[in-house]
Amino acid sequence: MKEKVEAALNKVRPYLQRDGGDVELVSIEDDGTVKVKLKGACGGCPMANQTLKNGIERVLKEEVKEVKEVVSV
Repeated sequence: MKEKVEAALNKVRPYLQRDGGDVELVSIEDDGTVKVKLKGACGGCPMANQTLKNGIERVLKEEVKEVKEVVSV
């Protein structure tokens, strides 16, 4: 599952990097929760939660059916 999650993150990563940010996979929990760390400009951005839920989480859920939620740590 980790490889699938990394592949899905690689699909959204260029959009984050274009704005000076990035995302790092921290862990995948047994309950389907994926923990990520927003880095660079995304780390302190007021829109970070929107990016997390409407961008990263949406793509991960579409690409990896086992993903239930994505949270920032």
